[in-house]
Amino acid sequence: MIEAAEIVDQAGPVRAGEELDLARVDRYLKRCIPGLSGVPEAGQFARGASNLTYLLRYPGRELVLRRPPFGRKAKTAHDMLREARVMRLVRPAYPVVPEVLAVCDDGAVMGCDFFVMERVAGIIPRQELPAALGFDAAMTRRLCERVIDKLVELHSIPLTPELLSIGKGEGYVQRQVEGWSRRFRDARTDDVSDFEAVMGWLAANRPAGEVAIRVIHGDFRFDNVVLDPADPLRVIGVLDWEMATLGDPLMDLGNSLAYWVEAGDDEYFRMTRRQPTNAPGMLTRAEVLAHYAARTGLPVANFDFYLAFGLFRLAVIVQQIWKRYREGSTKDPQFAKFGPLVNYLDGRCRRLCRA
Repeated sequence: MIEAAEIVDQAGPVRAGEELDLARVDRYLKRCIPGLSGVPEAGQFARGASNLTYLLRYPGRELVLRRPPFGRKAKTAHDMLREARVMRLVRPAYPVVPEVLAVCDDGAVMGCDFFVMERVAGIIPRQELPAALGFDAAMTRRLCERVIDKLVELHSIPLTPELLSIGKGEGYVQRQVEGWSRRFRDARTDDVSDFEAVMGWLAANRPAGEVAIRVIHGDFRFDNVVLDPADPLRVIGVLDWEMATLGDPLMDLGNSLAYWVEAGDDEYFRMTRRQPTNAPGMLTRAEVLAHYAARTGLPVANFDFYLAFGLFRLAVIVQQIWKRYREGSTKDPQFAKFGPLVNYLDGRCRRLCRA
């Protein structure tokens, strides 16, 4: 029998330079969350490349706090108030969204906006599947299909008047190509490719419109899902709603597959892997696309554009972080190799654009 402690995702110590003013946060939360009592302890979850996520342990209750990263940030990024609002609107139709319990826009509390949600305790498939699961290739494939089915389920939510308020919808593809191109030019440093050929190709080859308008997640990956420790094939949580909006579901899938490193990829791309998509039994990118198409009925014949855009968007995200690292706004050593990664992604995009 597997012990839950072996496989449930755990917070570690709070990293130096990213501490919370726990006393102020505690006072604020006790005004907002009925019945909250006791003295909290703080931990911090594994590094992401975006917002910071903390565990607050109260007696008999665990909460999760989300805040922006320290240092200078892109103007439209890390909007915690919007993320919390979207989560509250999507949750009634998609209950794997964690419940938001408190939202703070008072800079006197922590110097930034933040929100707190109920913790969904479970397995988060990060770089490797926990060995304690004992998954063979068949079970791994089943897990992969169920995770993709959760994305299909999100893309199938009916658009209520409330959900129509979370994004503009129509014109999404054009806004994304133009917006991310602008962000790259704003964040470019003198040691990376200019991406002009890629941006030109995306602008010239973007579809005339969206295949559909749906609720999309924007960063749907294995390490943003939570699995049930009692039934690890069941998804009980989907995390990180910062980029969720109304848009083209194929753009959402393309963004997901930009992170999808499979066993047959080149050595450098395999070194960037942050989720267990290369494990025996995992679907390849082509198989994910076929599975998604069969479940949704959406046309996927011209998917090269969506995957090229996903890789380009990933390059922009990496470049924004690389710029902050070069400026000294973030000192996390995991970002030291992000400049070469940007250049690698330029080459990967170019190869796809020529296909």
